[in-house]
Amino acid sequence: MTIGVKAERIMAYKDIVIYLDPSFDTDHRLKLAIAIAREHGARLVGVDATSQAAFDGEWRDRATGLQNQFEEAIRTGGIDGIFRSEVNSRNAHPHPDAHCADLIIAPQPLFEARDLVAKAIPQDVVLTAGVPVLILPHEWRYSSVGKKIVIAWNASREATRAVHDALPILRRADKVTVFTFSFKARPERNQERIIDHLRRHGVPATAYGWRSEEDISPIVALFSSLDTIEADLIVAGAYGQSPTLEKWLGGASHDLMESLSVPLLVSH
Repeated sequence: MTIGVKAERIMAYKDIVIYLDPSFDTDHRLKLAIAIAREHGARLVGVDATSQAAFDGEWRDRATGLQNQFEEAIRTGGIDGIFRSEVNSRNAHPHPDAHCADLIIAPQPLFEARDLVAKAIPQDVVLTAGVPVLILPHEWRYSSVGKKIVIAWNASREATRAVHDALPILRRADKVTVFTFSFKARPERNQERIIDHLRRHGVPATAYGWRSEEDISPIVALFSSLDTIEADLIVAGAYGQSPTLEKWLGGASHDLMESLSVPLLVSH
């Protein structure tokens, strides 16, 4: 066995957790999870994250049918999987399997869907799981993810963690762009350094710097850039400051999750 083959096996997700709920978004989330699990040769752990309220209304049939839906999906998808349904998935704490996963796939529940999913998802999971979380936007429909990736880079601890957590996906991408935002006239050196580091991992990334003297937020700039509009995945660090401060004083993580239009892989 060559070193290259060994490295490729190391750079793969082997246990993937997906949070399931009665919303129709789950159907598309499950399709993507199966595709990623198949590509990485991973086991898929389906966790019932349905809120208790969903069992009392019109969503009851879908809520009670999640296990059958999951088991049929992994059977037809030809992957190894297991379904979990425990009380812990319905309260404020993430499921124990979150700490034994290489990747978590979670929804961005908005509007009616917010009442169908445990309150811990996705924010508390991002903060406490210790593994990367792939968040799919509300009403996202199944398509390929990870072919054209934008890294939101600011040289922070969280961004560094996100980049390294995303390497199994980054190495399979067709195009990777490192996006930086600055009010300075000259490019940031840390952008050049992370690009060089990524190339050492077999990821031929390119730079895209947004430099502005105008009153514009990094998130607006991120979504306004051409590379991001074409991207099917954003990789970013999350919650460099507390979520409470982010919400009340404004912060990139809060703004990014609130305006999410493409899948987002985050690490804290």
